[in-house]
Amino acid sequence: MKKIKKIKIKVNGKLTTINDNLTLSSYLKKLKISIKKVAIELNREITDKNKLSKIKLKNNDKIEIVHFIGGG
Repeated sequence: MKKIKKIKIKVNGKLTTINDNLTLSSYLKKLKISIKKVAIELNREITDKNKLSKIKLKNNDKIEIVHFIGGG
């Protein structure tokens, strides 16, 4: 049986451990985050939402998820 490797990433300033080989898209789905209402920053760069499923998360990645809030 193959052991699943774990990696550590930081999400909105909090350290978390996830399975290795996860894409940014699948991680956001796991968190139940709708990408329509957020901006995603990976290692201080805004990510293109069309490329989320191609981006593999790596050890020590830093993700910031910014929610858009309407108001006036």
